[in-house]
Amino acid sequence: MTDGGLPAERAQIRASDADRERVAQVLQQAMGEGRLTLTELDERLEQVYAARTLGELEPLTRDLPVPRAATAPASSVAGKAPTWSVGVLSGFQRKRGWIVPERHSALVYWGGGELDLSEARFTAAETTINAIVVMGGIEIKVPENATVHVEGVGFMGGFDGKAEGEGTGDGPVIRITGFAFMGGVEVRRKGKGRKGKGKRRKPELES
Repeated sequence: MTDGGLPAERAQIRASDADRERVAQVLQQAMGEGRLTLTELDERLEQVYAARTLGELEPLTRDLPVPRAATAPASSVAGKAPTWSVGVLSGFQRKRGWIVPERHSALVYWGGGELDLSEARFTAAETTINAIVVMGGIEIKVPENATVHVEGVGFMGGFDGKAEGEGTGDGPVIRITGFAFMGGVEVRRKGKGRKGKGKRRKPELES
């Protein structure tokens, strides 16, 4: 048993990209809750992406109220719906028919990201997107028939809530929360203002 509580044999398991991203998600959520400062987040993210084993990842969340499963091998996590999207000095893109969980977190640090929900398959009638941006940007495209609530806050940055408003009765409810520091989150309705593009497929609710 290691000092952090992981069995010695597990501590030596090589960390995958998915393992690192899960720990990064825990850290960005902790920063959003005020448990970590931006400087602490920066320092820990550097260690996350330099980690080679699960034993090196485990101490980074030891003082945070998260389950130890956050550092479990990727194969132990079930489900098809991704709960995170991370762009650190890089970017991410999710589009077309990807499966959206009831809660999805997106972190951008000196990078950019795109979440296209216009043709996504939703697992719940109401979905929360928690967006954390530090010196970067995230673009979120929502379905034309969605009811959208934008509740994120910014410091030297902000959330563009032009797409906020009621949708049709059969559209999903999308709640966008989070924090933007020296960056922004743009929320827009896919296809708004565009004509002659043909009928768009209605977003599906995954059973």
